[in-house]
Amino acid sequence: MELIRNLPDTELVANLRVGKSMDESIKAIYRNHFESLCWYIMNNSGSRQDAEDVFQEVVLSFIDLVQKDKFRGESTVKTFLFSLNRHTWLNELKRRGRALAREEKYERGQDKMEMDASHYIADREGKAEVTRLVGELGETCRKILLLFYYESLSMREILETLHYENEQVVRNKKYKCLKQLEQMITEKPYLKQSLKNLLHG
Repeated sequence: MELIRNLPDTELVANLRVGKSMDESIKAIYRNHFESLCWYIMNNSGSRQDAEDVFQEVVLSFIDLVQKDKFRGESTVKTFLFSLNRHTWLNELKRRGRALAREEKYERGQDKMEMDASHYIADREGKAEVTRLVGELGETCRKILLLFYYESLSMREILETLHYENEQVVRNKKYKCLKQLEQMITEKPYLKQSLKNLLHG
């Protein structure tokens, strides 16, 4: 069994600074600090695998900071590593949160697109059915309703197009045609909204 010496902070940092006994130093860091750093991550929405990934990053950052003389020994190695670990993990959680928010936003967008598409298709099918029923009302009704609702002609313009006696006659005809249409649609309740959309859209 391999015997790993317990390195005091000063010796550990001195070794890392000059790149001496790196293997022994990293093993010492792992043995002395991994479990407590792992505990922090697992108690803050992480897994052991997350802890291992973050630990590797923390050790590399620590070695880099020591070699650049940015670790002055103002805190213990344990405190410093804990701070690095916490900072790295919080950044990872933020990154995941943003990724999740983007994903949820995308999913919501997809759902909305699907809903819009289904409404659009249903609406088109409804309009097609209403248009078909208008056709069944007979030539006169079909012309009056299509000119009024689809082409937005006024009563006077319809009068000129269809050559009735006066506007009142056209109004009465339109009223009767609508009543007929509503009667037909009463038998098909799902078309009521389509009729409303057609008449008021």
